[in-house]
Amino acid sequence: MNALLSQADLVDRAARLVEAAKKAGADAADAVSRRRVSLGVDVRLGKVEETSRAEGDDFSLRVFVGKRNASVSANVLTSPAELAERAVAMAKAAPEDPYAGLADPATLATTFPDLDLLDATIPTADELTAVALEAEDAARAVPGVTNSGGAGAGWSLGGVVLATSHGFAGSYLASRFSVSAVAIAGEGTGMERDHDHASRIHRSDLPSASEIGRTAGERTVRRLNPGKMPTGRANVVYESRIASSLVGHLVGAISGAAIARKTSFLGDKLGQRVMPAGFRITDDPLRIRGLASRPFDGEGAKVAPLDLVDDGVIMTWILDSTTGRELGLPSNGRAGGTTNMTLLPGTLSFEELIAEVGNGVYVTDLIGSGVNQVTGDYSRGAAGFLIENGQIGRPVNEITIAGNLLEMYPRMVIANDLEYRYATNVPTIAVEGMMIAGR
Repeated sequence: MNALLSQADLVDRAARLVEAAKKAGADAADAVSRRRVSLGVDVRLGKVEETSRAEGDDFSLRVFVGKRNASVSANVLTSPAELAERAVAMAKAAPEDPYAGLADPATLATTFPDLDLLDATIPTADELTAVALEAEDAARAVPGVTNSGGAGAGWSLGGVVLATSHGFAGSYLASRFSVSAVAIAGEGTGMERDHDHASRIHRSDLPSASEIGRTAGERTVRRLNPGKMPTGRANVVYESRIASSLVGHLVGAISGAAIARKTSFLGDKLGQRVMPAGFRITDDPLRIRGLASRPFDGEGAKVAPLDLVDDGVIMTWILDSTTGRELGLPSNGRAGGTTNMTLLPGTLSFEELIAEVGNGVYVTDLIGSGVNQVTGDYSRGAAGFLIENGQIGRPVNEITIAGNLLEMYPRMVIANDLEYRYATNVPTIAVEGMMIAGR
């Protein structure tokens, strides 16, 4: 554990890989060295089902020979020279990529802000067991819960080091604590299940295990005795914890790779309004204690908060150095993807939003993945609750909601109930006039 916390050996291994690549004939190279330690406990019906502990290293080396490049990875670094020689040989045999190369030195991070990503608390298996049992007990105590799907508690600590042949060297550590619970209600073919979970960088920020368990139980009982709803058009309200998927589809469509390959339904929408006026989606890698925070991107470039959408207008593509060169645009420090994304809240309360919707369906669970990133066609299995006369009513299931994202995004309305619980956080979202396939 001390070796992990010090990071010294990870830094040394990354530097040795880069040096070996240069000796093997690479014109440029970068290396990433990672280590992760984790401990988790799963319980069910008051007994421990599994205790898992894992420790692992992995290393990756990317080399450039002219305009050719290749990457190799390994879990055990016995010979940096052998790994580097293999990477260089692969690169020499690869086709040329005119856009390949390391990040522009002018874009590299030179300072590393303290993002408070490390809680040095190391829980024991007994402590995690107690947390998991507390969550399960709270779930089973909810009236109407008939069984348990189990509960879990976990902890992990990971270190990341990046070194490049043009002089960059950076590292950071991040911890994570989690708790989850699954409850079952009903009997036979009428059984329903639901869950709750939470994950935080610092243990002190984690909701109590009893709160997680109680929420899992209450959500499950609410789903009992579901009915159907008729096929036709209806307003759909996405619960905040699943509404993040709508932002995820947009992020996938504005990635530099999708734009360069012409596989995005938003490929011609840069600078155009695709969401209602006032909508703003931000990506903030520097959020203190953020689940996806980082002091530099996957190429060592400096990072900063970035508006992906402002006033409903797409402001930028998500770019690393390679896709930026291909599209004739500068990297915006997103090698490795986005980080902490937020759709900023609206002005309506949750209750006001439901009242304004009038009639429709409040979706709390999505099933399957039926989204075409090329056309924007959207179709997902769903379950939730009817909205009747501005009130949430009886549960419904076995429905399919469908539309096209290009038509759905402009018809979105958002509530003001944003909570920072995940890496992507959004408020409740309503979409007018989607197609529902029911009975």
